[in-house]
Amino acid sequence: MSRWWVVLFCASLSLLGAGNPQIRDAAKEARIEQQLAASDATQVQDFHAATIAMDKGNNAEAERLFAQVYQAVPTFDAAPRRLGNLLVQDGKREEGLALCRKAVALNRSMENLSTLAYCLAFTPKGKATPKEQEEALRLLLACRDVPPGHEPDVLMITAQISLQLDRMASFKEATRDLLRYHPDLMQTHYFVAIDAAIDEHWMKAEREIRIAQRMGLPDAEVQRFLDSGVGSRAMGWHVMIYTLVAVGVWAAGMLFLFATGFILSKGTMRQAGRIDSSSTVSASERLLRRIYRLVLNVAGIYYYLSLPIVLVLVIATTCAVFYGFLVIGWLPLKLLLVLGIGAVVTIWAMGKSLFLKVNREDPGRPLAREEAEGLWELTDEVAHTLGTRPIDEIRITPGTDLAVYEKGSWREKMGNNARRMLILGTANLHGFKQDDFRCVLAHEYGHFSHRDTAGGDIALRVQNDMVKFYLTMRDAGQATLMNVAFHFLRFYNFLFRRISHGATRLQEILADRVAAQSYGALALEGGLRHVIRRGIEFDASANHEIKDAIDSRRPLQNLYEVSPVEGHTVEEDFEKAMTRKTTEDDTHPSPQDRFRLVSRFSRPRCEPRTGNVWDLFRDPAGITREMMQGFEERVAPYRSAEDKTLKSPSPNGLIQSTIPSPDESSNTQQTRD
Repeated sequence: MSRWWVVLFCASLSLLGAGNPQIRDAAKEARIEQQLAASDATQVQDFHAATIAMDKGNNAEAERLFAQVYQAVPTFDAAPRRLGNLLVQDGKREEGLALCRKAVALNRSMENLSTLAYCLAFTPKGKATPKEQEEALRLLLACRDVPPGHEPDVLMITAQISLQLDRMASFKEATRDLLRYHPDLMQTHYFVAIDAAIDEHWMKAEREIRIAQRMGLPDAEVQRFLDSGVGSRAMGWHVMIYTLVAVGVWAAGMLFLFATGFILSKGTMRQAGRIDSSSTVSASERLLRRIYRLVLNVAGIYYYLSLPIVLVLVIATTCAVFYGFLVIGWLPLKLLLVLGIGAVVTIWAMGKSLFLKVNREDPGRPLAREEAEGLWELTDEVAHTLGTRPIDEIRITPGTDLAVYEKGSWREKMGNNARRMLILGTANLHGFKQDDFRCVLAHEYGHFSHRDTAGGDIALRVQNDMVKFYLTMRDAGQATLMNVAFHFLRFYNFLFRRISHGATRLQEILADRVAAQSYGALALEGGLRHVIRRGIEFDASANHEIKDAIDSRRPLQNLYEVSPVEGHTVEEDFEKAMTRKTTEDDTHPSPQDRFRLVSRFSRPRCEPRTGNVWDLFRDPAGITREMMQGFEERVAPYRSAEDKTLKSPSPNGLIQSTIPSPDESSNTQQTRD
């Protein structure tokens, strides 16, 4: 019986009004009195008076009158039934039961059977024996086959006794009949609530007891039922279901974003093939850009909306593991301690990613106008040709970077008042033709013209916060397959990369078109080929030279003039880079796609330009020496024979370490080529 302790606690209540009704059915009483009149009409008045006295609680008068009627008409079964019921209530149980049995013997009606059952099962003092309760239940079950059947009092008494005897089949059957034939009774929903609690359907039990409360069940009894454990368990199920629904909707939202990004990415390449040489951006492309920006912003906001759900999942997963071990009776303390610490660290990492501010400096150093007057004039010329505002600052760096970004507040960017920056890698300038460079510069100005660098603050913040979240978890040893937050971060990074890279590819396609319309497809192709080749050549030769200089403990040679490493597959790498296909992970279309998309623009609007980019600088050798000095300062600690604790650096990392990323706090947005 232990599993029914909650139900039995509630079932110890009264019958909630079951038994003698307070308001009698006049038509039914008329039929009973007509039956008596057929035997002895003179007794009808006494029987009627006895019934009124019984309903008013005047049991002594009612007993006297019912006894007279029974003595006068011993075959009239209603008199011994009601007289026996009164005697049982007054403590004369044996005498009353005998009269009730006499009534059943005279007529096995539903009224006689149920009254005898009630008198057997419920006593004013003491408790009925199990044998008496068993007999009462048999009598009540027999009522189902006697017209009119399905009377509410009978069904309620049946449910009550079945519950006391732990006869779940008959209890459930009585409860189903109550719900089927008498759904408007408070007692029906009370017993349905008990039935639901037996089956551990906690939410249904809570719902049904609340219905019974609205229909008149006392608040104290409702609270007693809920406090027995039903309320807390129902609350747990509510929380779990709401959580599952929220997680399901959240997951569906992520899948929708992923599908949208996939469709937009495919649409970008198809749309780019429909080139209208009369305009830089078609109406459909403008629409596509607006959709991309909207989806990207929604995806960025969705990341922050996802974090509370991930937080709940981390806590829920940890609690579920704890509970699972508790159920099986085994508590691996070390494992549980590791899981608990992991959950706390993950939550801390999540908060840290949102509030930790990482300050970075702008890359390289500013290039003064007097250092490269010709270069500044060229940037102004390209800006004038494209009808846009010129660059405000050029920053020279040691690597092969070539990029633009805007620096300023969100309001300044939206008002086209932010400071325009050009990053120019020194390694790119070697052998760079002015005509090709001018076209690549026009491509960068195309980003300014299309306002690509004006937005994207949400996207940039999301990317930075995801990186901080990952790094914090990694450093704490929580970037593992056992961590729910790590799986979320992996998937959302994949999702966000698909969307943001698709948007970037569209920006690059449109910027290519701007450059090719003004300076020709051949100049753009020449510029891109130069940038790609120099990236491969410089990385290979500089990496080899830095490593050799560290191993030999000698000064660095000029990294910008060293020959490519003999036997290195520079040409193979270059050919592979030029012929690769565009993938969903690319921020730029593949070179062959970029060349194909601008191939129609074979006649440039501007006259060709001769000379190399270095010709535009006042002191190219001085710039080169300055950049080499920076490399020397970084290489020196690794070359020192006295410091044995430093490991040999990664040459690629050494080169990249000289190029800091833009400061997030200054709201920069960068596009790289």
